[in-house]
Amino acid sequence: MAEKSKWIKRLVLISGIVAAAAGYYGIPSVRETMNQVFKMFASGDFGVAKDFIASWGAYAAVISFGLMIFQSVAAPLPAFLITFANANLFGWWQGAILSWTSAMAGAALCFYIARVLGRDAAEKFTSKAGLNQVDAFFEKYGKSTVLVCRLLPFVSFDLVSYGAGLTSMSFGSFFLATGIGQLPATIVYSYVGGMLTGGAKLFVTGLMILFALSALVVMARRIYVENQKKKGEK
Repeated sequence: MAEKSKWIKRLVLISGIVAAAAGYYGIPSVRETMNQVFKMFASGDFGVAKDFIASWGAYAAVISFGLMIFQSVAAPLPAFLITFANANLFGWWQGAILSWTSAMAGAALCFYIARVLGRDAAEKFTSKAGLNQVDAFFEKYGKSTVLVCRLLPFVSFDLVSYGAGLTSMSFGSFFLATGIGQLPATIVYSYVGGMLTGGAKLFVTGLMILFALSALVVMARRIYVENQKKKGEK
């Protein structure tokens, strides 16, 4: 029964990937829209992301949800563009809810792609070098890796999701750690994004640095404690 369930999941995922590829290469309108999406992410400008999402009118929230999942699977693309755009378009707390839930959906999909299709598939969506780096985190910090890495802006959210799917970590533990670790950053980014203008970019940069330094302090303390324990055991 378990083996049958795994094959069904594999078939569903492969079918979805094939359908997406067929849509891109076989339907001109889909290809044109996806090329706009790629340009939007490449611009690094949240204003471009905001205008693109807003152009869908009543379907803006649905498109935003889909974009967040897409950037998760097609790692690494900048998720903060969508988070800032959501806050500007829907208000900071509504935008935070949309960004958090869609990021969780994206993380879950990345986890299952790696869990069901294996490392070769995960490497095609990310990179071999990137997954090797995440492997090193998991070897050193175990299940705590997910929670710690969610607090580090310079560690790819999506690589960690794929990496977790390649470990023995349960989906429940992964999902809980992701939800808790992602929530603070989503709230802060959304609050800032709600009042973001061109002149606020320096402030945002400083905020990201502050988050990174805070997370590094937490990690450094953990490493220090572990080293002290090892010394005590000798």
